[in-house]
Amino acid sequence: MSRSGPTTNSLSCSGHKTTKIHLACDGRGRPLAILVTPGQRHDSVCARPLLERIRVPRTGPGRPRCRPDQVIADKAYSSRGFRAYLRKRGIAHTIPEKTDQRRHRLGRGCYGGRPPGFDRETYRRRIMIERCFNRLKGFRGIATRYEKTATSYEAAVTLASFLLWARSV
Repeated sequence: MSRSGPTTNSLSCSGHKTTKIHLACDGRGRPLAILVTPGQRHDSVCARPLLERIRVPRTGPGRPRCRPDQVIADKAYSSRGFRAYLRKRGIAHTIPEKTDQRRHRLGRGCYGGRPPGFDRETYRRRIMIERCFNRLKGFRGIATRYEKTATSYEAAVTLASFLLWARSV
């Protein structure tokens, strides 16, 4: 990946017929990591393995980059454990807080802690992940999921994301 665009990763998922595509993309809407899971798997459980799949090679010598500069995700990824994981790795994040989590935190009073930081302007850049999903679903096989097995579906999604990268370069 060239360092020309912002290196923001957005996380989201799209489900169809008992499988979900979990996707991380860069600031220009190009896929960086893909994870296909069963449809009933919760998004926050799959966030760590998805982030660990990111490998961006450097232009010169050195190991590939594994840590994004920032993660922008939707409410499905707002678990306390995932936020702690991001803080431990030193990754900035913009994730809105769920209303039930907010209610529970406020119900605890002074022991509830402070609310997590949230920047609306940064969160507006999350549209890139939705656009990436729309471009992926422009491929008929991904939109309708003709494949019978999850592995062949994952291969089709990987091939489509490779084609998206080839178009953008």
